[in-house]
Amino acid sequence: MSESSSESQSLLSQSFFRNHLDGFKEFWSERFSFLDNYTRFVSREKPLPGWSSSDVEEFIASDPVHGSTLKTAREAVKFGITGSAIGAISTAGVTWKYSRSLHGAGLSFVAGAVFGWTFGQEIASHYYQLYRLDTAAAQVKFMEWLENKRH
Repeated sequence: MSESSSESQSLLSQSFFRNHLDGFKEFWSERFSFLDNYTRFVSREKPLPGWSSSDVEEFIASDPVHGSTLKTAREAVKFGITGSAIGAISTAGVTWKYSRSLHGAGLSFVAGAVFGWTFGQEIASHYYQLYRLDTAAAQVKFMEWLENKRH
């Protein structure tokens, strides 16, 4: 009798944890559902071939809706790169000036680059009004176009 009760208790606890885990997975899959757009390009047996700037320019010229969005998103990257460089150099410089710690300067260089990229992208988002555009859809359309072009 005690064996069956311990087995039922383990099944109950297993089902409790299983249900909790399934609920957790469902919660986060709803929050990150936008990643489903990219799964057919990322989870492939044969990866997409590389592309060059000329391929991107050809797509921009061929698709009037998504091409201009992709072009704007590519221009916004320049803000991120500039912000990253400014953030990395300035924070590492200040850290080196006051602490003379190589590992501290290295860590502040990395952190400054990340923060600078974030601020640069935020400035670009407002400057180019990226919040009005669907840049993810433009990227997916470009990947679909590239896939069809290569076949």
